[in-house]
Amino acid sequence: MAETRQFIERHQLWSEAQQAAAEGIEAELDGLEMVRVSWPDQHGLLRGKFLTAAAFRAALANGIEITMAPFCFDTANDIVFNPFIPGGGFGIPELSGSPNVFMVPDPTTFKVLPWADRTGWVLADLYLRDGRPFPFAPRNILRQALATLSRDGYQFVAGLEVEWYLSRLVDPMLAPEHLGGPGVPAAPPQVMPVAHGYSYMAEAHLDEIDPLLEPLRRALIGLRLPLRTFDDEWGPGQVETTFDVLPGLACADAMVLFRSATKQIARRAGHLATFMSQPAIAGFCSSGWHLHMSLADREGQNAFTPAAGEPLSAVGRHFVAGLLERGPAASVFTTPTINGYRRRRPYSLAPDRATWGFDNRGAMVRVISSPDDPTSHIENRVGEPAANPYLYLASQVAAGHDGIAKKLDPPPISDEPYSQSDRPVLPTTLWDALAVLREDPFYRARFGDAFIDYLVAIKESEVNRFQKAVGAEMPETVSPWEQSEYFELF
Repeated sequence: MAETRQFIERHQLWSEAQQAAAEGIEAELDGLEMVRVSWPDQHGLLRGKFLTAAAFRAALANGIEITMAPFCFDTANDIVFNPFIPGGGFGIPELSGSPNVFMVPDPTTFKVLPWADRTGWVLADLYLRDGRPFPFAPRNILRQALATLSRDGYQFVAGLEVEWYLSRLVDPMLAPEHLGGPGVPAAPPQVMPVAHGYSYMAEAHLDEIDPLLEPLRRALIGLRLPLRTFDDEWGPGQVETTFDVLPGLACADAMVLFRSATKQIARRAGHLATFMSQPAIAGFCSSGWHLHMSLADREGQNAFTPAAGEPLSAVGRHFVAGLLERGPAASVFTTPTINGYRRRRPYSLAPDRATWGFDNRGAMVRVISSPDDPTSHIENRVGEPAANPYLYLASQVAAGHDGIAKKLDPPPISDEPYSQSDRPVLPTTLWDALAVLREDPFYRARFGDAFIDYLVAIKESEVNRFQKAVGAEMPETVSPWEQSEYFELF
């Protein structure tokens, strides 16, 4: 025990802000029974432990040891890496034998959950025994990308615009023959729509499901997330939710908390919320995650605000050029599921190639700006709502920063993005995207060979299982395999 005592202090893992936040938590713990300590995994899903208040107090000094085993799993919990060979299958000696790592709470993320009685919640970062960050933790990947950007005097800020489906649970499919196993997802729950669709932004449709959304919106406000809007989207029970801008790490944290809160609150009420892009349900169309982005300079001013006659400032144009240049290689980060590539269709309000346009929803990067407008920003429309927030944001930060550093110029702005035959077409399947990322030197330089090789191996396992079950080509309609793999998970 002496070796692990005061682990956080010994390795200087907290900033002054985190230390101050930890001291402020003490008063709130008196009324709590449990604290959920969670960390985002390679898929952007939350894993962790429920600690008693007393155990959490100890974790605020020592962290808590947990197994790193989930990092061996693909989306169906199939074991991709053999932990019992030298290097644990990762080629990293410290990871041999599926060892424990330290889960260290980030006190600045602490919340009291409105829907769970006397329960707190906090995100954690993962560390090796010697205090080094765990190499595959996505929160660490984003933190490093933000730190690199900060050294050049910029802060990344982003707002969330997320589409998702709310449905009524009919049968949870819990009979023994439906439970699946490692590498074989359980049968997807059977659901029904909660409302009609295809009237887009209809007040009547939104009011129809308002009693179902009320506990969610009260919870999001109670969590102090910067909720802005709920919209009635196109499909039956399809909802769009938007949040005001947050700094980069806080934005990614908000996304994982929003998804988790939405799914948990819905399930407690006998409903199922899914962030799967296109469920295999008749009439359900695709959902996307549009990421609104800008940079603040050293003085805190918006670095994208244009002068008269410009779509964006020079810094903003360089940032866009970086995004467009890296768009194909970033696809695994922005669209990490096989199902998410069903959005990439011409004339679908989702991009199919690396273009930018002024207030044009067919472009990959939509510019929303006007001269001297401090809210000027860009919107990347390529992402899917099941994307890992930390990797999605990190890919954008790294690519945009590279564009600024190299003073890259984007191509001419497009009025007809779907007909731009001179622009790179984005990958249309996950396996095509993996082929691009595998050979891409840029993200290897930014995120490291070990991480890229790890992520590619995890996603190739997913692809191999799909192709074995469904075939080498993407079928026209959503396959039962996709529904089993993603519908309940995400």
